[in-house]
Amino acid sequence: MVHPFNGEVWKHFNSVHPHFSAESRNVRLRLCTDGFNLFGSFAAPYSCWPVILTVYNLPLGMCMRPEFMFLSMVIPGPSNPGQNIDVCLRSLIDELTQLWSSRALTYDISRKQNFVMRATLMWTINDFPAYEMFYGWSTHEKLACLYSMENNKAFTLRNGGKASFFYCHRRFLPYNHRYKKNRKDFFVGRVEKDVAPPRLSGE
Repeated sequence: MVHPFNGEVWKHFNSVHPHFSAESRNVRLRLCTDGFNLFGSFAAPYSCWPVILTVYNLPLGMCMRPEFMFLSMVIPGPSNPGQNIDVCLRSLIDELTQLWSSRALTYDISRKQNFVMRATLMWTINDFPAYEMFYGWSTHEKLACLYSMENNKAFTLRNGGKASFFYCHRRFLPYNHRYKKNRKDFFVGRVEKDVAPPRLSGE
C-alpha cells in the first residue's frame, strides 16, 4: 500500500457511501494529537496538545508536508487533559459533524465555481496515552490491546503486579514457523500452539 487510497478502509468506505465518493472534491481527513512540555523535560510540568488535521485527498508526497497539515486547535494546561479532552474537542467534532451531514458551500478556485463539499474523518493517529484519553480505553491493564481484548495472553508479573505481554506475538506467526516450536529463546520449555485471535469487525 503506497497511499491510504489503496487500502481496504478507503475502498470499503466508497462502497458504503457511494454518494460521497462520487464527488472527488469531498475531503477525507486524519486527526492527530499528542502532548509535550513546551519548556523541556526538566522544567516545571506543563502540557501542550496540538490537534492537527491532515487531508488525504492529496498525493502522498503532499499530504505529509507541513504546509498541508492544519493546526485546528491547541489544548494548553498545567497537565494533560485526560478524559476531559472530549470537552476541548467538542467544537471541532461539531464542525466535522456539520461538514458530514449539513455540508458546506465551498469555492473551487481551479474550476471557478461553488460546490457543496462534505468531509469525513477517516482515521485518528495517536500514541497509547493519547489513545486512552481519546477513546476511554485503558492502556495499562490486561485489556490494553484493542484487537485481542480478552483473547490476549497477557499475564501479571509476580513481583511488580503489572500486566506483561512478554512474547505474546508468537501466536501471530504461521503454524509451521520455527519460532513457535522454539523452547529455548522464548518461554523456556514452552511451545506456542495458539493461533491469532479472530479479526474483529468495526461493529
